[in-house]
Amino acid sequence: MLFYNKKNPSPYLFYVNDKEITHDLENALDVVNLNTEEVIDIIYQQQAVFKVRPITRCTSSMPGHAEAVISVSFSPDGKHLASGSGDTTVRFWDVNTQTPSYTCKGHKNWVLCIAWSPDSSKLASACKDGKIIIWDPLTGKQMGKTMVGHKQWITSLSWEPYHKSLECRLLASSSKDGDVRIWDTVLCNTVLTVSGHLKSVTVVRWGGSGLIYTASQDRTVKVWRAKDGILCRTLEGHAHWVNTLALSTDYILRIGAFDPVKDSHKDTSFADKKKSQEFALKRFYEVTEAHGERLVSGSDDFTLFLWDPEKDKKPLARLTGHQQLVNDVKFSPDGRILASASFDKSIRLWESKTGKFICTLRGHVQAVYMVAFSADSRLMVSGSADSTLKLWNLKTKKARNRFARSCR
Repeated sequence: MLFYNKKNPSPYLFYVNDKEITHDLENALDVVNLNTEEVIDIIYQQQAVFKVRPITRCTSSMPGHAEAVISVSFSPDGKHLASGSGDTTVRFWDVNTQTPSYTCKGHKNWVLCIAWSPDSSKLASACKDGKIIIWDPLTGKQMGKTMVGHKQWITSLSWEPYHKSLECRLLASSSKDGDVRIWDTVLCNTVLTVSGHLKSVTVVRWGGSGLIYTASQDRTVKVWRAKDGILCRTLEGHAHWVNTLALSTDYILRIGAFDPVKDSHKDTSFADKKKSQEFALKRFYEVTEAHGERLVSGSDDFTLFLWDPEKDKKPLARLTGHQQLVNDVKFSPDGRILASASFDKSIRLWESKTGKFICTLRGHVQAVYMVAFSADSRLMVSGSADSTLKLWNLKTKKARNRFARSCR
């Protein structure tokens, strides 16, 4: 940690002969069999490439929706904010003025989930009547026709990763009807229907290695080949519904086409799409080189399982300790930590490589619904049924701020 800026120190990693210095230099030299009489090259790497400003208060409130806001998401390039609501509309917001850019009408029921394409050029929204609409964030207009096929409401959306396709036209959806569909968002039709779960599919994740992962109320997680929908393996072990999935590559798959250092202060991203795709592929390989693409599942049975889904049906670890169902789980952007949120009012932190328990974060007085990490992995925010958000410092493992209800 460098303290040239005492208020906002920047974390760095240090290496000797490609081995990370985790404690002190003396121990590191013992590991690589070096002595203090030799010339030692110490390599350092900045851990936080984003400038994350301290959060102390709500800066603004953005009214407009007439019913509950069910889903909110920033675009991968950070330029747009979208929201879906129980009032059946999707809104695009100007993040600088905190005002709505467009109010998009087309759904006839609650908008349950939204998902940005990896290149930020379009937004998919899905509603309770099982229909999907693609929107243009620059005009607020619908792109193509409404996609119809699911018989019940849609639970999750996931786009094909950018390093797999420049066109960003394939989208996966999961539904209460037990099916997973892959859509061509240009032709607006179903390319593939994947059936195999016996009950509602709660979550779909499109991985970076050509696999699609689905979780279900039938207590299983299934791994499918994206190109043809062939079932590769079924991951079993949970005793109740599987509520949530997270990939160790989630963060890089979402923002992989955008360089946080070069692009964050520019009006445009890479002009050359091929170069952008190569950049996304390089970042994906960097993340998966050591341990591949890891998967974690959370369940109503109070447990989580850590998997190596490309290789094995057996879990790498069973993570126990929660006293009620697990609502949400996330990998930190740097891939080191897992955070799980539960109805038992707590958040638990785990080592992502081994599943080893780190600590419990307490402070909420009702169920914790969701967690999210800052881009530099130093902060985490949790949302609860107690109407508060809590901001956690992951170095001290303590809550930094509490944000109650809404801005006034």
